[in-house]
Amino acid sequence: MSRIFKPFVFVVAGIYFVVDAVFWALAKPIIRRLANLWIFDSVRTWVMSLGPYATLALFVVPVLVLEPAKPVAAYLTATGHIVGGLIVLGVAELLKLVLIERLFSISKDKLMSIPAFAWGYGKFQQARRWVESLGAWRLVRR
Repeated sequence: MSRIFKPFVFVVAGIYFVVDAVFWALAKPIIRRLANLWIFDSVRTWVMSLGPYATLALFVVPVLVLEPAKPVAAYLTATGHIVGGLIVLGVAELLKLVLIERLFSISKDKLMSIPAFAWGYGKFQQARRWVESLGAWRLVRR
């Protein structure tokens, strides 16, 4: 049974990662523009005053607030409101990316002082390098 599902899982995972990479490439200029807004200056100062574990806990907030938008978008799409569902999904994902990316960029050094986080980040970077070394990844990036 697993031999039947294994190729399917790889295809679905590949499509997910390609869509995610395309979305990230499109979102990056918007993220840079939003990051320069004045509201992020005061938030940046506040985040910098937090300790490492409080900063790590702060990553949960955008996920908890914006993750419920996915089922809402799925419901809208399933009930025939395809454009509305795609807009809800796109805005929620963009906001989540902006918040998490900014939070990580201003607190990376603090987070790396947590041994478990540093270990997990190292494993993530190792997996990322492996995926980027694959011929299929290089072909998609072109």
